[in-house]
Amino acid sequence: MIRTVLIDDEIDSIKILQKLLGSYCPQVEVVGTAEGVETATTLIHATRPDLVFLDIEMMQGNAFDLLNRLQPINFQVIFVTAFDNYAVRAFKYSAVDYLLKPLDINRLVAAIEKISGNFEKENVLAQMKMLLENLGNISLSDQKIAIPTLTGLSFVALGDIIRLEAKGGYTAICMVDKQQILATRNIKEYEDILPPKIFYRVHNSHIINLQKIKKYQKGRGGSVIMEDNSDIEVAIRRRDEFISRLLK
Repeated sequence: MIRTVLIDDEIDSIKILQKLLGSYCPQVEVVGTAEGVETATTLIHATRPDLVFLDIEMMQGNAFDLLNRLQPINFQVIFVTAFDNYAVRAFKYSAVDYLLKPLDINRLVAAIEKISGNFEKENVLAQMKMLLENLGNISLSDQKIAIPTLTGLSFVALGDIIRLEAKGGYTAICMVDKQQILATRNIKEYEDILPPKIFYRVHNSHIINLQKIKKYQKGRGGSVIMEDNSDIEVAIRRRDEFISRLLK
């Protein structure tokens, strides 16, 4: 059983989540609920759960205030929020699970199944640490992203990524130190996650870091020479938008 705590400042939301878990996730045992930072801190210390469902806003603070109090984190977290806001991108960077209200049953079940077979304390600690650092870091280039690989997770700064290249259902991520990381996500997922202020998909197979371009060469669509000296084609249909981005 997955010993679970539910934290939300809305009692009705706790009741709904508890009912859904009871109906669709028999492997989950709810061992307590709380509505605020103070009571949640006491509850988590007392029950030592495997999993915490954590609403972003709560009494006496928010989810991140609570996590800062509880460092080091030794439980899985699924964030719950009513808003697709600034924090959601940070969740994606850190590869942590989140659910939007109203809750979708299929996403809830999928999140629980993922946790059931994947509790690695070291990864949880690293993901939570990176999440909290990213939320306090104003500079996008300094923020970090968790990259799922065949052997675990790699944590890299956005500013250290030169380019991403599609490799079937995988993505090769090329770094400033010449390291190449093979991610188990496809390139479309990275197009959705990465900040458009820094990254641009110039071709079906390539996303580049706009801050790592050495030179643009004219042609039908043209091409860019990156800091690793790779020569990346720009798709004709993307050329005009790409050039306008360069000139901003």
